[in-house]
Amino acid sequence: MNTNSDSVPSQPLKDNKPKPKILFIDHAGVMGGGQYSLLDIARHFTSSSKVLLFADGPFRERLQQAGVSVEVLSAPRKVSGVSRQASLFHDLRAVAGVLQLARSVAKHARDYDLIYANGQKPMVVSAFVARLANKPLIWHLRDTLTVQFESRLHLWLATTLANCFVARVIANSKATAEAFVQSGGRANLVQTVYNGISVAPFRAVTSEQVAAARQQFGVGSAPVIGAFGRIAPWKGQHVLLEALPQLPGVHVLFVGDAIFGEDAYGKRLREQAAALGVADRAHFLGFRQDIPLLMSAVDMVVHTAVEAEPFGRVLVEGMLARKPVVATRGGGTPEIIENGVSGLLVPPSDAKALVVAIGGLLANPASAQRLAEAGHAVALQRFSLEALLAGVTRQVDEVLARRR
Repeated sequence: MNTNSDSVPSQPLKDNKPKPKILFIDHAGVMGGGQYSLLDIARHFTSSSKVLLFADGPFRERLQQAGVSVEVLSAPRKVSGVSRQASLFHDLRAVAGVLQLARSVAKHARDYDLIYANGQKPMVVSAFVARLANKPLIWHLRDTLTVQFESRLHLWLATTLANCFVARVIANSKATAEAFVQSGGRANLVQTVYNGISVAPFRAVTSEQVAAARQQFGVGSAPVIGAFGRIAPWKGQHVLLEALPQLPGVHVLFVGDAIFGEDAYGKRLREQAAALGVADRAHFLGFRQDIPLLMSAVDMVVHTAVEAEPFGRVLVEGMLARKPVVATRGGGTPEIIENGVSGLLVPPSDAKALVVAIGGLLANPASAQRLAEAGHAVALQRFSLEALLAGVTRQVDEVLARRR
């Protein structure tokens, strides 16, 4: 394994081949893991492609700042309001809106070689667009298709549309790919391309910036844990709060916001912190864009999802920041972290196991440093931005070659 981080390029791949014209489609205006990934992909194809969003917001601004052509085509409320566990009644109410939206998108798609749906909602609309515009469709699948997250009707709808209208499913982990097949998706449609993240922003952080950040949060020399990710019940921030009373003197930075309507859960977390007597050590920072700096300022990164994590972008970010990472076992997480080698894995919803893992690393800095360095090497080797772009480009080229 190559452990020399300086030997790994930090810039996206460059080639002289003309890039295909791709219409990327996403439903969200906010920034989540899938949107950060699409930002990197769209930037790679920016000279020939466009991103079409079904909602306005910070994502549109970030795309424009990156020089990516972007347009907002607002989805009807009956479409945008459909949840992953929606009933048949709500789905039926959305059908007319989906078809209306698909007809509008199809007018854009005729000028492009390929449609690229970033997520499940965009895929449902794009399946009809692909048929109307007679264009091949790639679905970048970033969610675990199981009854834990989806209604049975939605599982059937997603796999049926994919089997009929999608030319290639790109899964962000083997676990995601396996869930797609187990839900009824055709195995020959799906290929795994891991998310990739640039190391450059992490290398750019200085020790002076780290010291200033810790001073800003008033943590001094106390041990600090970073919990990064959107605020949502399945992300399990409540489990870390449950563990915190057993970790005296330890502070936690909760970095993320309730971007998809889980505001009530965010309120419960603050109430839980107060009830446990740890409100002074639980810092809720909300949405932040300076993730490389914040990760560099903490002593370890802890991820506490109580359901299977499709991939776990923050795990790779923590590894790139050279921090030991503790995460719950399940979904794509074991594909990123080898327990005891490049990080630590604990059972989901197990606050006691979390206390043991965190306490052990704080008590043994040498072990923590060993895991951090091993994790850093793995992130550079397997989860680089270059690997992501090469993998996506390969899938796009294969789909278009078959089309020709």
